[in-house]
Amino acid sequence: MRRPTPCGANNYRDYSETTLGRVQQIRGLLEAGLSTQAIRALLPCLESPRDPIVFEGVTSETLAALEHERDRLTQRIDVLARNRDAIADYLTELQGRANR
Repeated sequence: MRRPTPCGANNYRDYSETTLGRVQQIRGLLEAGLSTQAIRALLPCLESPRDPIVFEGVTSETLAALEHERDRLTQRIDVLARNRDAIADYLTELQGRANR
């Protein structure tokens, strides 16, 4: 059984830096559009991504879902990169015209 996190004098719970980092990591993955299922599968890998990863019970469905998430993120990254480049070109043009 997990013990509750101790509360300070202000009745706020105190969380470790590790826990806060994990929450930020999960929020970032959610903001990137990953499903909670994909995040659940990835979390153990995010502790030490360089270690050999062997998980018993990984199904072909899990692998397919992770491949789908990877491909979807790659597509989003491509779109974001094109948008960033278009904005940079637009800014360059605006700044050039402002300096005339």
